[in-house]
Amino acid sequence: MPTFFRTVFLGFGVFLLQWLILGRLTLWGAYPDAVLLFVAWLGVRKGRQWGAVGGFILGFMLDVVYDTWGMHMLLKTLIGFLLGLFPSSERESLLILPRQALLGSLVIALVHNGIFVTMLALQAGARNSFLVTGLWIGSALYTAFLGTFASMMSSR
Repeated sequence: MPTFFRTVFLGFGVFLLQWLILGRLTLWGAYPDAVLLFVAWLGVRKGRQWGAVGGFILGFMLDVVYDTWGMHMLLKTLIGFLLGLFPSSERESLLILPRQALLGSLVIALVHNGIFVTMLALQAGARNSFLVTGLWIGSALYTAFLGTFASMMSSR
């Protein structure tokens, strides 16, 4: 049971980090998504059920804070579930190298941000280049950098 509570507290800490710090550290309008990285890690490390439930709960919390009802929740749940589908016999001892973290987080962020930007554009009826350059590609690159940095700083 301590592993469950440790994961819950870590998820809540990542949510607070995203909301209070990383959401305000923008570079040319792009911001990193630590919650997406955590949900991806949860799906890969613990499986599809943990990834989907963690994505649902953390996505709901982000929807409440950012007033994007349903968008974060749907996409984070989908990403956590899909990444949990990939079989791994050694989930607990899985070591993610920095180059794997860079490529994996870039691909996950590009897919997530692409769908998110499409949903935002359809909801708001907006068409401008910032949605593609800033929110989609820029935020994906920023998230990939954060994933690589987190992989280099992790002890396991």
